[in-house]
Amino acid sequence: MRVYLLLFSLLPGLALGEACVVHSQAERLDVKLCQENRSIPASLFLDGFCQPQLQGQTVEVEFLEQCPPGAYGICRNAQGGGELYRQDIHYYGVASDALFLAPACASQYRGQWVTP
Repeated sequence: MRVYLLLFSLLPGLALGEACVVHSQAERLDVKLCQENRSIPASLFLDGFCQPQLQGQTVEVEFLEQCPPGAYGICRNAQGGGELYRQDIHYYGVASDALFLAPACASQYRGQWVTP
């Protein structure tokens, strides 16, 4: 499936979504976030940023045009993988997680935390 997504992203006139929802689960862990691309090359976004390797977790990835509504917080203009690579990270699920995600947004990702 990833090969088809990559091939379609290379065809002119066909636009794939520039967002991916990543849902990971483990024994007492359930995390859902959406990454919305700002400046990451399409192939790197699809094959790298949207394909996390999380040991011991079940990971599902869905590609969309944009992140769905309902996030409790968004790290806007988050830096990842180098200064030039930017994305918006939308967080869903347990809103109290914002207590540690908001500071990480500013310090680790050099982004701006927004509460929708």
